[in-house]
This record gives sequence, C-alpha cells and structure tokens, in this order.
Amino acid sequence: MLGRIIFAWWKGSKLDCNAKQWRLFADILNDIAMFLEIMAPVLPICFTMTVCISNLAKCIVSVAGGATRAALTMHQARRNNMADVSAKDGSQETLVNLAGLLVSLLMLPLVSDCPSFSLGCFFLLTALHIYANYRAVRALVIETLNEGRLWLVLKHFLQRGEVLDPTSANQMEPLWTGFWPSLSLSLGVPLHRLVSSVVELQQLAEGHQEPYLLRWDQSQNQVQVVLSQVAGPETVLRAATHGLVLGALREDGPLPRELGELRSQVRAGPNTESWVIVKETHQVLDKLFPEFLRGLQDAGWDTEKHQLEVDEWRATWLLSPEKKVL
Repeated sequence: MLGRIIFAWWKGSKLDCNAKQWRLFADILNDIAMFLEIMAPVLPICFTMTVCISNLAKCIVSVAGGATRAALTMHQARRNNMADVSAKDGSQETLVNLAGLLVSLLMLPLVSDCPSFSLGCFFLLTALHIYANYRAVRALVIETLNEGRLWLVLKHFLQRGEVLDPTSANQMEPLWTGFWPSLSLSLGVPLHRLVSSVVELQQLAEGHQEPYLLRWDQSQNQVQVVLSQVAGPETVLRAATHGLVLGALREDGPLPRELGELRSQVRAGPNTESWVIVKETHQVLDKLFPEFLRGLQDAGWDTEKHQLEVDEWRATWLLSPEKKVL
C-alpha cells in the first residue's frame, strides 16, 4: 500500500505525458511479478521477501496500468463517449479472461506434473504477451504533443523545414528510452528557482514580450521556465519549443543559419552568458515559431491542448516596451 502511494506521488504527473511508455512498463512489470510468484516456492529461504517484492510490483502495476488505461480510453473516445469506450473495453477484457480460463483448464493436466514444461509455457506466453502489447502501443497515434513527440517533430523541422504528421512521429517515438530525455525541461517552476535579484530578472525579461521567462543552465543542459498567469496552451508549447531549441544547440545535425551561428557561440566556450543565448533565441523564435505552429496545425496536430508536464506555479509581471516590472 505504501508503495502504491509513493509511486503515485513520485510519477503520477508523468503518466499522462508518457502514457504509452508507462502502459508498456506496467505490462512488463506485471509479467515480472508473476514470475516472482512462480519462483517463490523454489527459494523457500527468500519466500517472504520474494512474495513482498511481487506484491509491491503488482501495486505499482495497478497504479500505472489503471492511470494509463484511463488516459488511452480518453484518447480513443473520439465522440466524447468515454463511458461507452470504457464499458466495451471492460467487456473485451472479460471475454479475454474467460478464454484464458478455458485454455488454462485444458492445459492444466499437461503441465501439472512437469515443472520444466510449465516454465517453458510461461516464458513462451510471456514473450508473446510482451510482443503483443508492444505492437498495440506502437499502433497508437496520439495527436497531442508531449516532450518526446515535440522533440522529434521539432528536430525534423529544423533539419528539413517540414513538420512530421502524427502517424510518422508516433511511429518514431521511443517506447523504451522515453523516460530519460537528454535535456531536462521544467515548465511552470517558481520564480525563485530562476532569479535571485532584480538584475537577473531584468536580464531574462529584456527584449521580448512573451508571457514566460526562461533560464538555461548550459553545464547541466537544464531549462527552467516560469509561466505567466495569462500563459495558455500556445505559450506553453512555445516555451517548450524554446527549451528544446536550446537543447538542439548542443546536438549534432543541420540547423537553420541563425541557430547555426548560436551553436558556434555555445561550442566556442563557456564565456558566452546563457541569458545572452536565451535572448537571441527569443528573436529567432519570433520568426520560426509561427511557421512551426502553422505546420503543426496543417499536419494534423492538436495544438489547443498538449501532454507536456507543467507544474502549477505561475507568476505575474507587467510588460511594457521599455521595461518589465515584477
């Protein structure tokens, strides 16, 4: 029970953002838990510990699996008929469980006296189960952008000048390594994590009128963003795009001319202040982002909402052509 509570506190906000990855994770972890239960009688010395670990894994599966099922059900409810889709999903699961029960009753006499054959069947069916779930998750085409899909689409746009459609981007989205992106992007952080003085605030706010403030730590490749009270989905999408563009300056591959010049400054050495790079990328995005946003909409992406992980902190500051005042 404690494991279930801790996991929901630790990873609950990420389950919406990476529903496909956590859905697959829950399926694999469930198979591991079943394997531990099978092996528990084989190791009587570690029986209690093995059973406890198995139950802990099943508690995590119940949180991750239940939450991601709700997220994917909402995605599949194309006519706002979530209750209908959920009911039919439950009926389908009941039918599969019934078929599994009948097959298990037929196989029980064959495997009861042969532990090795029983384990062989378990590993074969588990491999089939993981493969089937992988194919099912890979078949999902989600039209809203999370950090992984946004990075794939933005990288393709910067390199080739065209926007990937949802089907292509979902096919390229990593399902195994999507938990640990190379860039640490934090949206909606409190103001004190960005600045500690009025001078630093003026540096970050100078030269742009966007309702967000962004700071880039080059040494740790970490981007933190403070959002204004008036920031909507489009602002959040631009802020995330801005952070990923900064991350692209540290990557290899072709970039537009303006970003290529900034990459040269970044690679020249640590003498260039990060806030200077951030200020110049604001100017680049003033031209680049409207074209990118139109490309997203034309390609079929839903830009009215997103699946980016955003914290709840908001700040208020006054914008004027001459200066910004907190």
